[in-house]
Amino acid sequence: MTVPKSEEREIDRKARMKLPFVDITPRPPEIRVLDFEPTYEPLTPEEAVRAAERCIHCPDPAPCTKACPVNNDIAGAMWLIEQGDFVGAAEIYRQTSSMPEICGLVCPHDELCMGSCVRFKRGEPVITGAIEAFVTDYQRKHSDVVIPVGVATGKKVAIVGSGPAGLACAEQLVRKGHSATVFEAKPSPGGLLIYGIPNFKLGKDVVNAVIGDLEKAGVEFECNTPIGPEKSVNDLFDDGYHAVFIGVGTGIDASMKVPGIDLPGIHQATEFLIRANVPAEFLPEGMEKEIEIGNRIAVIGGGDTASDCLRSALRLGADEVICLYRRTEAEMPGNAKDRKLAKEEGAKYRFLTQPIEYIAGPDGRVSAVECLQCELGEPDDSGRRRPVPIEGSNFTVPVDTVILALGYWPDETIGKSTPNLETHDWGLITVDPESHATSRPGVFAGGDAVTGPDLVVTAMRAGRKAAASIDEYLKKL
Repeated sequence: MTVPKSEEREIDRKARMKLPFVDITPRPPEIRVLDFEPTYEPLTPEEAVRAAERCIHCPDPAPCTKACPVNNDIAGAMWLIEQGDFVGAAEIYRQTSSMPEICGLVCPHDELCMGSCVRFKRGEPVITGAIEAFVTDYQRKHSDVVIPVGVATGKKVAIVGSGPAGLACAEQLVRKGHSATVFEAKPSPGGLLIYGIPNFKLGKDVVNAVIGDLEKAGVEFECNTPIGPEKSVNDLFDDGYHAVFIGVGTGIDASMKVPGIDLPGIHQATEFLIRANVPAEFLPEGMEKEIEIGNRIAVIGGGDTASDCLRSALRLGADEVICLYRRTEAEMPGNAKDRKLAKEEGAKYRFLTQPIEYIAGPDGRVSAVECLQCELGEPDDSGRRRPVPIEGSNFTVPVDTVILALGYWPDETIGKSTPNLETHDWGLITVDPESHATSRPGVFAGGDAVTGPDLVVTAMRAGRKAAASIDEYLKKL
């Protein structure tokens, strides 16, 4: 079906502006906190049509498309949805996105496409993300998702890391006819999509469906295969690969240097989320044992990972779950919508709070967090006001478990084991911003391993851009 450009669509913008807001509905907090199932009820076909009809089809390029990191033709998809062509709308998203079913669920739409909807000026926006998730799910249930495979070129590419950057790179490469093999250190492909994002935000079945599409297109996955000192990037070239893409993310949890940090009962966020959310057959070695959390949990940090930990802890049955954050809520880097959901589910927040020591109980496990009250000082390098501890304001918070959600650092393994690969800032890989080529010929990189922690959609975009550059590189061999 041909989609007319926005200027050619016969629409009555004034009438559309009067259409009532259509939103997604969260399950009641007292119900959803009992399981790890999706937070929101899925749209019905009727709701999706009514939500799409609210689009006023701004002249090209629409603000929502410009705000999308991969420039999805959102208005074009809305037009097809209005006609009831859900599969056609899904295919529009797949023209520019390698995983629209995932981005429709996890992107911060209120900061991107939905946040740029011109309807915001007079009321509520079009729920772009929920509609994207609906049509791509509808397509899987009522049609086929097929990645078109190009004519075989005989060229082989090794992809290190199976997160959004690596998966997107593989998807684009097979379309060009290149062979792609993805190397993943953990037992299952998916990277942070499987091991970092809880099921109530992104179901494992959604991720596995995307991986299944790639497998049907010929992409091979070698799991439990870390690339580093034992099997290096050099070894991949020796094995006959013509190019390498590195998309290993930033998987090293940041920590803090305070007394008691190594006490039993204190967990890094990644370990906690893996053991709380990942099926037993996909658990990495050493994480097979069920996590013991007790009744009182403190989460240290203020980003999206902190919200994920708070909400996971509540679902594991903790009676008291509190977030300790050294600034105010206004300075928190995490998504406000996730914090709202966490509060609805019972999480508490204590702001301007700086942990200074973790205290052991009689059994040797952590039993309390000693903290200082803070006040805000002058802005630091990030632009946020610096937390300044108040001398003598000590107080303690009783806990059974502490989860450290303090952010992530790059893994230096690849940089240190790959000769002539330039890195910076504690291991981030240096690349040409346009081509994603590294200092090592034939090696490309993208995603969080290059930028530091960022969005799923920006990592996916990097994988797609790198694949285009790899294709050009391979043509010259």
